[in-house]
Amino acid sequence: MATVGESQSSRTSRGGESEATPVARRGFDATRVWIFDLDNTLYPADCNLFAQVDQKMGEFISRYLGVPFVYARHLQKTYYRQFGTTLCGLMKVHRMDPKPFLDYVHDLDLSVVREHPELAAAIDRLPGRKLIFTNGSRGHAERVAGKLGVLQCFEGIFDICDAEYVPKPTASCYDHFCRAHGVEAAKAAMFEDMPHNLEAPHALGMTTVLVRSDTNHDSPVQQAIRAWVEPPPHVHHVTFDLAAFLEGVRPPSTAVEVNAQPVSLPRKGLQP
Repeated sequence: MATVGESQSSRTSRGGESEATPVARRGFDATRVWIFDLDNTLYPADCNLFAQVDQKMGEFISRYLGVPFVYARHLQKTYYRQFGTTLCGLMKVHRMDPKPFLDYVHDLDLSVVREHPELAAAIDRLPGRKLIFTNGSRGHAERVAGKLGVLQCFEGIFDICDAEYVPKPTASCYDHFCRAHGVEAAKAAMFEDMPHNLEAPHALGMTTVLVRSDTNHDSPVQQAIRAWVEPPPHVHHVTFDLAAFLEGVRPPSTAVEVNAQPVSLPRKGLQP
């Protein structure tokens, strides 16, 4: 167990093995702004909503450019790697109006997303402000957070339109977010499912939490995470269960033991 705000000089692996690390991990004593990514963070990755988004992006590109679906998928992945999001590539290369794209790819079947009252209660108990920061659209965030039963927990949403279509992990996107919502980075914590999206928050002085999943084993990002022996310096905490992790976070004036084992890292990698 580790107290909130303590440097995580030792941790317990998922299998119970104790592991030492020289990296000082930021805690939550000063945290008064709690910032959550949406997709595969607030809702679990095993909902697999992105499979729907992925398919719809290919369909939209195929129709918009008049190219075969296979070639549209190639462009989709190329633009994602080159520009950070497929949308950013389509806008820069093809001068596409983003609104029809966002409306189409976020028209999803949300029946796979279940209400999560434990998560809502855990977020409500956090001291301070709560915000959603997503590369998706505001409408998508509102629908998904509403289906989860957590929308009422948040005072605001910062979406890709608010970011002027400059996505995470671009450093200027985080600067824009902080200015727009008056966030002091040293008093903020960022929750994300993509490690590279935590590099800029770490550099700004935020506490960072990677929300992991055993889903999507074949993705390059998940393969890289499973190869870790310990998290990189920009990832201060790792959890497989966001609600349980947040349950362990208490204001400094109350009981402060973290009971969610925020980092779960076997010595020889992250395979469960």
